[in-house]
Amino acid sequence: MGIIYQSTRDAENRVSASQAILSGLASDGGLFTPLSMPNIDLDFNRLKDATYQEIAKLVMSAFFDDFTDEELDHCIAQAYDEKFDTKVIAPLVELKDYYNLELFHGATIAFKDMALSILPHLLTTAAKKQGVTNKIVILTATSGDTGKAAMAGFADVPGTEIIVFYPKDGVSKIQELQMTTQKGANTHVVAIDGNFDDAQTDVKRMFNDKLLADKLLANGMQLSSANSMNIGRLIPQVVYYVYAYAQLVKKRSIADGDLINITVPTGNFGNILAAYYAKEIGLPVAKLICASNENNVLTDFFANQVYDKKRDFKVTSSPSMDILVSSNLERLIFHLVGNDAAKTKALMADLGAKGEYHLEAVRPEILDLFAAGFASEAETEAEIKAVYESDAYVLDPHTAVASAVYRRYRQESGNLKPTVIVSTASPYKFPRVVVEAIKGQQIADDFQAVAELQELSKVAIPAALDGLQEAPVLHKTAVASDQMQAAVENYLGV
Repeated sequence: MGIIYQSTRDAENRVSASQAILSGLASDGGLFTPLSMPNIDLDFNRLKDATYQEIAKLVMSAFFDDFTDEELDHCIAQAYDEKFDTKVIAPLVELKDYYNLELFHGATIAFKDMALSILPHLLTTAAKKQGVTNKIVILTATSGDTGKAAMAGFADVPGTEIIVFYPKDGVSKIQELQMTTQKGANTHVVAIDGNFDDAQTDVKRMFNDKLLADKLLANGMQLSSANSMNIGRLIPQVVYYVYAYAQLVKKRSIADGDLINITVPTGNFGNILAAYYAKEIGLPVAKLICASNENNVLTDFFANQVYDKKRDFKVTSSPSMDILVSSNLERLIFHLVGNDAAKTKALMADLGAKGEYHLEAVRPEILDLFAAGFASEAETEAEIKAVYESDAYVLDPHTAVASAVYRRYRQESGNLKPTVIVSTASPYKFPRVVVEAIKGQQIADDFQAVAELQELSKVAIPAALDGLQEAPVLHKTAVASDQMQAAVENYLGV
């Protein structure tokens, strides 16, 4: 076995890349995580002229080393094609104070497309490699964007079903319509009466429910995940950090080897963890800046190494970050405690039982790489307006959080290194928020705001919104948060 993926909670639970992708979540509740990083030749004087697809092949072939070249070529070609509205896939836009990495040019205008366009192909290829003939049931909780991107990726993929849970009042109107109008005989969407953490907690519980697993197996089915808990979601996200650095070298904004900062609007911690993995394979990174909204549990964690979810859950204008239990942080914790599964398991048990854990005896070289901050709702609104006025550029609220946090970090730290901010969604996903911030007046309707946003931004309305307002709502199921498994069993007929 080449790259070994081990559960964060059981040192004996070790698998290959394809096995980890197929499982999604480890049977012990942990997350499959690489024990060591692959050696990759990041020669940016060469990579600056590489396509996105070529860099994807370089990174993924190193991490997913039990896939053949032909298998990866097929997956990459199927993923990064005309579904994206630009051939460069992830444009890097220079603004006054930083570079904005636009990750919203895919089919659902959010960064989740970057990985979820390839995950269905990785998953079905992994199933063939492992001789699995069961139907793969994708079970996913979403805070707004994963759900639509996952359904778009898996819609009518043979041998799969996908069930997505989302918080009924915790996503934007456009996010909700994108999900509830999704076509595909194998797609299912369920609104719950709780928040994202409630949805994610019960999805994880179902993955660890042996009785449910046995019932599914008896009916020729097995579970997998499209959340970033699945390593097949996480590793493709490493690609765009390498690509962004290559583009900076190409622009002659930096020379190969120069250190940069990366600022990431952060909820479930997968996107910034991918940036950490990029650093670990050789990307020259000075600081990873973790930006949170008013649900600032991660800001507090990096300040005092105490993770405390016992706080009020806040519904904000950046809903994909409205999270108090950041699942992917578990992978970083595993690395911080020296890849010690027993310690990680104990900390996660504390989080479940006490609502908090205290981190001790960590690797300081990892912790010191991170900075963290949060932006209030007022600061987020002000940042959208400020960037529009300075750059004639419209940020979505998640990217605005990152922008505001970065500006404060730069002022307080004096760190003026070139900085890439990860722009995770098109402003067209949150038109009322951005138009109201820029114009300072209330907008009655999301689709009225779309028209006004086009005038303000001079950017064409994305194809993802074409006809969305008139599209029939195909998914109308809503359940209490304690009835999620019943909904799964009903959809699957078990």
